[in-house]
Amino acid sequence: MLCDCHIHMVLDGVDWKAAIARHSHGPDEGWIRQVLGRYRDLGCTYLRDGGDRWGVGQRARALSEQYGITYRTPLAPIHRAGHYGGFIGTGYEDLRQYAALVRQARTQGADFIKIMISGLMDFDRFGVLTQPGLPPEEIRELIHIAHEEGFSVMVHGNGARQAQAAAEAGAESLEHGAYLDGEALHAMAQAGTVWVPTLSTIGNLRGRGRFDEGAVEKILDSALENAASFAAMGGLLAPGTDAGAWAVPHGSASEVPLLTQALGDSARRILAQGIARIREKF
Repeated sequence: MLCDCHIHMVLDGVDWKAAIARHSHGPDEGWIRQVLGRYRDLGCTYLRDGGDRWGVGQRARALSEQYGITYRTPLAPIHRAGHYGGFIGTGYEDLRQYAALVRQARTQGADFIKIMISGLMDFDRFGVLTQPGLPPEEIRELIHIAHEEGFSVMVHGNGARQAQAAAEAGAESLEHGAYLDGEALHAMAQAGTVWVPTLSTIGNLRGRGRFDEGAVEKILDSALENAASFAAMGGLLAPGTDAGAWAVPHGSASEVPLLTQALGDSARRILAQGIARIREKF
């Protein structure tokens, strides 16, 4: 595992509330060093964090060179107040406030901007998201503002219309991407948006008894089928486990095998291209 294009240093894959509490009085450097050491021992040289508002990813970046790792972080991800993301990010009420947060991120040294434009998958009900996504026109404006400030944009997004809007606005990467359709996949391929499908967050749920097994299998099959279709269009994919999410420990080796299941013999070439683009843009 040479890279992981989507992790959360602040989380531990077991209990997100307890994991965040670990850093409630400041980043726990012992934890951060333990995790960085695990990635180093696996041969990982590049990590892209999904962000947190406690400075954990920022501290990990400061320490990462000691472990031979290039580390990138958006600092705190940005979400619309009252929508998904409040547990880990910083909220905005309107676009003026969002623009101020983007400028603040530049002042504080963010490597890129991460925006949250949808909810999560409901793992008990195939085809259902926990929250509807933001309006396409708002998504486009969020990305435009970040680009105007010179940032690349990582988008947490599920749902076809939200992903399509992000791609048409030039988002550099889309994370997760459940329930995409041909129109969204085509827009992403045309825009050069790298898709980081975080298949581990689905595949690692199998057999654990927490969610409906039939729904989990359907969600995974849908994602695998879309990944294959996207690759056939010439789309770029990159491996990101979403490490720290439930059942996805740091250093999980599950993502590349799942992507290989979707992409077949071309997986190594396709993923190498996606990783190269991520490292170029982020």
